[in-house]
Amino acid sequence: VMGPRYVLGQAMGVETKLIAINKGNIKTVMGVELVPNTVIDSVSRLDVLIIPGGFTGTVEAVYNKALHTWIRKIDETTVYTGAVCTGVWILGATGLLENRRASTNWYREEEFLKKFKAIPANERYTHDGKYWTSAGVTAGMDMSLAIMQDIYGDNYAQAIMLDMEYDPHPPLLGGTPERTKPAITRMMRTLYDGGINPLMDSLEKRQ
Repeated sequence: VMGPRYVLGQAMGVETKLIAINKGNIKTVMGVELVPNTVIDSVSRLDVLIIPGGFTGTVEAVYNKALHTWIRKIDETTVYTGAVCTGVWILGATGLLENRRASTNWYREEEFLKKFKAIPANERYTHDGKYWTSAGVTAGMDMSLAIMQDIYGDNYAQAIMLDMEYDPHPPLLGGTPERTKPAITRMMRTLYDGGINPLMDSLEKRQ
């Protein structure tokens, strides 16, 4: 949420809101507590909707029918509808990505996108019509910069990049399964499986 929020928050004359499902603060998987501006029941129209990723709350939202109904309603008026990382699973669950190219977190990417009848793009970020989707955490910033470029042009997007001093130079090669040692990729996949599978199994049983 934080990278896209920073980038999109620099849109001219635009009010940017953090919208929660329920009242109360949100604690991220890293323990950072966020204070929402409002809740979904108080929002009936948006020009841009970006769904962030996460872990437990995100997976639960994949099965939240009331949230899906709200997203579809908001999508009727949006100019841009997007999602970052596992937030793409939520957008996919609404049916809005059906037969559209999409990107998401590398973990079981093709499996989840095909589950929601989306077309795996295998790209850092993708847009198909007004729908923008990205891979994990940092890719959300790239996607958001591309949205700003689409709205305001190259100069404005480049000014935001300079404001952020956005010129990534990681200390070593990695960040995608293709650029990571196979043993590390297997370890991370097993780690994610251990948290995701039991949670999804329990949510599936409630359906």
